[in-house]
Amino acid sequence: MHALPLPEWTLSPGLTDYIGALADMEARAAAIHAGDGRERVWLLEHPPLYTAGTSADPAELLDPRFPVYDAGRGGRYTYHGPGQRVGYVQLDLAQRGRDVRAYVHALEGWVIDALATLGVDARRAEGRIGIWTDDETGREAKIGAIGVRVKRWVTMHGFSLNVTPDLAHFGGIVPCGIAEFPVTSLAALGKAAGFAAVDAALAAGFPAFLDKISGSD
Repeated sequence: MHALPLPEWTLSPGLTDYIGALADMEARAAAIHAGDGRERVWLLEHPPLYTAGTSADPAELLDPRFPVYDAGRGGRYTYHGPGQRVGYVQLDLAQRGRDVRAYVHALEGWVIDALATLGVDARRAEGRIGIWTDDETGREAKIGAIGVRVKRWVTMHGFSLNVTPDLAHFGGIVPCGIAEFPVTSLAALGKAAGFAAVDAALAAGFPAFLDKISGSD
């Protein structure tokens, strides 16, 4: 386990086309499975769009004001757009422990720990996927989403974290099928942290995340 090379850490500037990103992920997953590609964490931003997971309910697409794409991941509808850090995590669970539930739990914990570094008290919520905190009014709100696909034990997709997005853009969908709670962001919480600070917090917590999924925690 410990002899595995560290995954590649890739940061894409600007806005990354969603269809191109899906194709890139598929190609990298195939290479990882074949032993020809390095594991990767890919941090990026997308232009405004909605994605539909495998459990998406068309009734939850309220106002398709942006393009809608089938994501191939688990879950329902979600939004991606400028001001949101998206992390596509591609790891070989065949080499790191074949436990998808442990992987998803560790992925949530990694984002929660990064938020703690940035001064946000975030948490999991029983029965609700994603990353939760209290918004500026004290109401429970979603600040990050988790959506994962595992193909031949290689992980795809990952997380999104709201840094400075236009929160009104979430109004075109029922985010992740959860209508009764609002969404929030670092900016809405009054946190000045930008992408550089978010990425640094994620990088600092990455070794602990790898330890958890590799069973050395």
